[in-house]
Amino acid sequence: MTMTPLGGLRPTPADQFSVIEEAQLLAACPGVIGEPRLDPGDGPPPDPIWGSYKTMRYAWAGHPDVRFRAATGGVLTALGMHLLARKKVAFILHVGANPESPMRTRWVHSETPKQVLANTGSRYGPTAPLAGLGAALDRAEPFAIIAKPCDLGAVHRFAAIDPRVDRLCVARLALVCGGQSRLGKSQDVLDDLNVDEDDVTLFRHRGYGNPGPTRIETRDSRTFEKTYLEMWGDEAGWQLETRCKLCPDALGEAADVAAADVWPGGSPTGEDEGFNGIIVRTAAGEALVREAVSAGDLVLGDQITPRQFDDLQPHQVRKKHALAARYDGLTEAGYPTIEAPGLRLSELGGNLDISQRSAETAGTTRRIREGRMKEPLPTLPEIVDPPSTPTVCE
Repeated sequence: MTMTPLGGLRPTPADQFSVIEEAQLLAACPGVIGEPRLDPGDGPPPDPIWGSYKTMRYAWAGHPDVRFRAATGGVLTALGMHLLARKKVAFILHVGANPESPMRTRWVHSETPKQVLANTGSRYGPTAPLAGLGAALDRAEPFAIIAKPCDLGAVHRFAAIDPRVDRLCVARLALVCGGQSRLGKSQDVLDDLNVDEDDVTLFRHRGYGNPGPTRIETRDSRTFEKTYLEMWGDEAGWQLETRCKLCPDALGEAADVAAADVWPGGSPTGEDEGFNGIIVRTAAGEALVREAVSAGDLVLGDQITPRQFDDLQPHQVRKKHALAARYDGLTEAGYPTIEAPGLRLSELGGNLDISQRSAETAGTTRRIREGRMKEPLPTLPEIVDPPSTPTVCE
């Protein structure tokens, strides 16, 4: 994986795959297709926005330190630690700050609860956890994944190609995702502070409270902090990847458990103790949550209805309704769309009035014609992910 000039991670060189490899990649690529991972059985009827689920609840880590240090309420960290402590898995495939370049993110195989905790916290920048999937499968040991919804959608699709996935990956955990920022977002922060990236020893985006500050530390002992709203209040500066603006599944419909921020109206008004909303989608997810609660590693709060979740994640609702129109804009401009079987985009798009739908379609087409959906190709020298051997967190 290499960094593009705009600050995104891409596989390079992409023109040297065999015909068979390329077909396998396209069959699983979340830039080509996204679909839910359905789990037949008991549960409410699928919701048009949120999809199929067994349970929606408030939840948080049972251990106060995990809850404080992790992003939001620490649910994903707590579940990863629980799986390792109970020897349900040999390691967790997830991501963490690169100790040699703390503003950047690498994939890791965490083998102990302590290592999971060391890699806790959201990473608002380019992440490629599936660059470590091949190494994970080659270990031939049970493991879990903590990743973005698009990553887990790719894992679900890839399982049809490689039977090791379903045999070895015993838990799939996702964050409900607002989109992945390019590295330029973090670089802008350093530029505003007049800090060189080589001088950074810590770049923490979230955690140590909820939502917690973005904190930067340098080799000469300077420290800087920005509140969540100072960092993210201006959506125009998020520098989201284009694919994220077109994402058919930011809600983790291929996960066993998805964890979300739960701020009324979709934005924090201050710090709190840390609460997640969890969407438990499969029987395996229900069993994992039940076991974690029994062990004291997770605490469950009140139930959440889909319409309550709409208020907690309103930007997700708006995007879900807009996607069909955005895909129409792609088609009008001669661009391919993302296939999204089972994700109800046409149904939701029909809820927009004609003026809203026309505006979304025209806006997408205009951005394409202005060249805003193209990017320079990555250059080869800057390899930012290990090519073969797994990175095990120390």
